[in-house]
Amino acid sequence: MVEVTGTAQRAAWQRKVLPPVEQVRPGLWSIPVPMAGSPLRYVLVYALALPDGVALVDAGWPTDDAWTALVEGLATCGYAMTDVRSVLITHWHADHLGLAGTVREASGAWVGMHPLDAAAVKGRGGNDRRAWVEGLSRWVRARGGGPDDVTETVVTAGDSRGTRDLAEPDRLIDDGDHPLGPDSVRAVWTPGHTAGHLCFLDEGQRLLLAGDHVLPRISPNITLHPGQSSDPLGDFLESLTRTAALDVAEVLPAHEYRFAGLPDRVTALHEHHAHRLAEVTSLLAASPEATTWELAARLTWSRPWPQVQGMIRRSAVGETYAHLAHLARRGGVVRLDGEVDHWRLA
Repeated sequence: MVEVTGTAQRAAWQRKVLPPVEQVRPGLWSIPVPMAGSPLRYVLVYALALPDGVALVDAGWPTDDAWTALVEGLATCGYAMTDVRSVLITHWHADHLGLAGTVREASGAWVGMHPLDAAAVKGRGGNDRRAWVEGLSRWVRARGGGPDDVTETVVTAGDSRGTRDLAEPDRLIDDGDHPLGPDSVRAVWTPGHTAGHLCFLDEGQRLLLAGDHVLPRISPNITLHPGQSSDPLGDFLESLTRTAALDVAEVLPAHEYRFAGLPDRVTALHEHHAHRLAEVTSLLAASPEATTWELAARLTWSRPWPQVQGMIRRSAVGETYAHLAHLARRGGVVRLDGEVDHWRLA
């Protein structure tokens, strides 16, 4: 049974306000950093006390408001930005990595992440907006999107600092590493949401700093883009099973609120994706040779498809694509030859 332990966080979530800075355990704090315009609203940055300062797990979205919240949150914990010694990144997405470079400039801290996510950051082309737009536009067209879809989901969607300017790491963190020393957190590689997603396990206090791997209310977006595994959903489901076997009393996610009952939450996520795979199969049986885009438009989402717009629509199509790729790996569906996706049951 999943139990909400971050009651103040959930109350703030329900009121659609920012939760408070909280001391979760001695030497461990959660700091909410806002994400304007995102349905996720904020990312929870965690501060871990060190003998000579503080380490951060994730950094927040790269905006002035987010920076102010991070600086003020650290002050509430008793630290200045100059006390930050390291930034452990759960994964490369901009709401987690975005402020890491600014933190490094202000404090001299080192930034660490998994090698696969470090490669993803390097492969984005930095500030080359043209290459970014062209690459994603090709991806949208290959999924069955038309010119209007390219405009809506790529050209006019999400082109803020968060889509570029991501810091490359100073150090690489592999599965099983103790990046802050042998008595501190252990890195747990949990691919799926990104290829190099990391959780950080505090074995002494039985806490899992879970990033986006396990959230209390929603499933993280699992999408298939170039440079990833050919089956990110399969990777996610396998790493979920491994995560459920960890000795964890409380999960500290990067969004929403803290909770207990990790094995039950993992079971619920497996059931969600089994249902989604069955739904995709059923739709494809009724619409042979449909494109990924056509199938995404017919799937059940949390809101009607016309309201799924911009970058969120692109993520929904990517999630549909990941489910189709997983079914293809299992021999359930086949992608027909051609530049644009067309699928049929095997």
